[in-house]
Amino acid sequence: MRFSHIVGILGCMTAACMTIAPIQVEAANFKVESGVTSIDRDHENILRNIGLIITGTQDTVPPIPSDYLVGFQIDSATNFTFSDEGGFTPLFGTIEHIGTVTFNQQTTVGNFSIGFASGRTVPNTSGLVLRDTISSTNPILFDLSAPQSVTFDEQNLTLALADVQLFISPEFAETLGNSSLAGLFAGTARIDAKVAAVPEPGSTLAILAAGAAMLAVRFCTQQIK
Repeated sequence: MRFSHIVGILGCMTAACMTIAPIQVEAANFKVESGVTSIDRDHENILRNIGLIITGTQDTVPPIPSDYLVGFQIDSATNFTFSDEGGFTPLFGTIEHIGTVTFNQQTTVGNFSIGFASGRTVPNTSGLVLRDTISSTNPILFDLSAPQSVTFDEQNLTLALADVQLFISPEFAETLGNSSLAGLFAGTARIDAKVAAVPEPGSTLAILAAGAAMLAVRFCTQQIK
């Protein structure tokens, strides 16, 4: 074996080791993929008091837990991403749903979207809102509080956000013809979701670089035969 070949192998192995070392095997970011958002029965009772009576639902699913009022399936168009830093830190994106609710046999809302809205000033809310996407204007119906309970199981890739309070939005209050309803507590919701790890850009590059380094080692080995 020539000295130059030995130097070549050592160089390739060193490059491989230096590239592989920084790889992180645990992702810090996660994306919601599926699941159910459920509305508690207190929501129906509160809305009834302001004249909104639920007279029908369509394309809904059983709620979680079963004693809740109704469940809305999380749609595959969802791109809501969060970090496990601090237990649960929302980053960006929306949670899309399938299913509609009809009030007073004449007004239907649904296919709800949960996401951030800029410039919100409603007290005790998180900046997350629930929109009705059936309407072409995508009106905000409710402002959401931060969940009072968060359970994230990184091993089984599940997320549960419980006791999320709904508050009637200023926009919805105006639609109802009573601006004083803005900020009124309108019930409780929870989100039970399956999530997937999202590799950070640096980790992805490290994996690709590691693969290239391994190929380089193989190439160097073949050259000395």
